[in-house]
Amino acid sequence: MLKTTTHVRALTPRDMPELHALLDRDPLVNLFVRNRVDSTKLQTRWLGGQVWGYFEDGVLVSACHAGANVVPVQATPRAIEAFADRVLADNVRPSSIVGPRETVLPLWKLLEPRWGPARSPRIDQPFMVIDHDSRLRPDPRVRPVLIDEFDTVYPACVAMFTEEVGVDPEAGNRSGYRARVAQLISQGWSFAIIEDGEVVFKTEVGAATPYACQLQGVYVHPDLRGQGIAAPAVAAVVRLVRQTVAPVVTLYVNDHNTAARRAYERAGFEHTATFASILL
Repeated sequence: MLKTTTHVRALTPRDMPELHALLDRDPLVNLFVRNRVDSTKLQTRWLGGQVWGYFEDGVLVSACHAGANVVPVQATPRAIEAFADRVLADNVRPSSIVGPRETVLPLWKLLEPRWGPARSPRIDQPFMVIDHDSRLRPDPRVRPVLIDEFDTVYPACVAMFTEEVGVDPEAGNRSGYRARVAQLISQGWSFAIIEDGEVVFKTEVGAATPYACQLQGVYVHPDLRGQGIAAPAVAAVVRLVRQTVAPVVTLYVNDHNTAARRAYERAGFEHTATFASILL
């Protein structure tokens, strides 16, 4: 029996067609990496890292985004071992490892002995999808955020990030986070209910491809939670996003966040896969 020849290397723009074919095997689950690949064209100066390819007998079998986030793509067990070796050899220290649970957890098992315990392991995150307008009556107050409303929306973004991730996004690089929020508003990817200068609800599209997009940072003002605001607001965002960004809307949520899960289910999202996030 012939021995399979394997290797891992950084992918370049010449690899784009083969990488696209790999990503398109599951275009919803692989949405984040497809967005990064398409927006940077695999140029290192824009990517802020690399996308590695795992090859068997010259054929691209799996990939891995290796930057601020490590995200395995269609990763086989042998590819996971190879990516773990490369992460350690290159001294990559991401803020998180994110992706399908069946690939993230084995990868973390190989890295944890060297890196120590995770700051926040989130091992059960339903990945949810809706491919039609919600049947729930959408909240008519939801609209795209205007760039001159940045100072109104920004504190809610910081509050949501801090609450969800457990770290202050302004710590160390305040300008970087401000620029990201401004970019999403300028793209028309930030949506909110704003009343009397206060953010009642907000969310953003964090990544998109021609096929689908992913919501992030869903937030309801703490004083207004438990009043049924989220579900019709998300329903409104789904309608707006499907008109202007992409026909399929996705998100993922922590399993223990039952209130959020119920809101998404009311809006029409269905659980189609399971993610895990290891926050470092």
